[in-house]
Amino acid sequence: MGNPYLGYQKAFETIGCEVAVDEPMKRHTSFKIGGTADLFVTVHNRGQLTEALRLVRKHDIPLFVLGNGSNLLVSDSGIRGVVLRLGGEFCEMRLAQDGTLHCGAGAQLSRLCAFALEHSLTGLEFAWGIPGSVGGAAFMNAGAYGGEMKDVVTACEHVSLNGSSTSFTGEALAFGYRHSVYSNGGFIITEVIFRLAPGDKSAIKAKMDELMGRRKDKQPLEYPSAGSIFKRPAGYFAGGLIEQCGLKGAQVGGAQVSPKHAGFIVNVGDATCEDVLTLIAQIQETVKAETGVELECEVRKTGA
Repeated sequence: MGNPYLGYQKAFETIGCEVAVDEPMKRHTSFKIGGTADLFVTVHNRGQLTEALRLVRKHDIPLFVLGNGSNLLVSDSGIRGVVLRLGGEFCEMRLAQDGTLHCGAGAQLSRLCAFALEHSLTGLEFAWGIPGSVGGAAFMNAGAYGGEMKDVVTACEHVSLNGSSTSFTGEALAFGYRHSVYSNGGFIITEVIFRLAPGDKSAIKAKMDELMGRRKDKQPLEYPSAGSIFKRPAGYFAGGLIEQCGLKGAQVGGAQVSPKHAGFIVNVGDATCEDVLTLIAQIQETVKAETGVELECEVRKTGA
């Protein structure tokens, strides 16, 4: 039936947004999976974001906000309406006079870690190698190697879907395991504020190098994936349970349980969303039957 939102392309371009029509989402997810987005809209400043949200509300257009696409499984049918990405000023970072580090939500976490290293600030070493955006990392309280975003984030600025700007600080952020106040929806994170500590530059770099080495040794970074596919069940490791059940290397279509780390599903060749979902279901059923443990997905599924 064609693209029902094609007629709105000009409206978004008129307010300065960058717009791609029928954009393949596999170009924008670390899984390299997903059908097309009707309109893929990049906003470069707060004015464009406010106007884009006004257009979405006025015309009742479905909206999905994209980070770095690293914890995301997009439907083979794609995403209807607008996929919104933060660019331009939302990727900038700066040190404030009070010593806090302010970073746009659209920036890549790797760039933030490099910025902290450059300024001899410690606290973000754990995040080096996490393939997400800064906003996405705050959204899900990303963590690794004993560190989490909640340890270093003091506040998040955001825009509500009606266009008003405000922020959450401290306990209002409601950080938990792979969760924050933003997990419930209704807001778009625009900036994240960090409190880091002064440190020794060579020691910070050594720690970052050590953790990256551990990632490369243990994780299947050579294949597209969405990182750990399941949340850590209390008292267990998901990868250990999956391996215990003999599922390492199990495959559906182009989706495979990584032989290197059973906690990952990798795309070994043109995997579809349906391949991944089928494999996830098989893993959950087998692990439940053999161990009694219910595995909960960590990856977000979206799309038509």
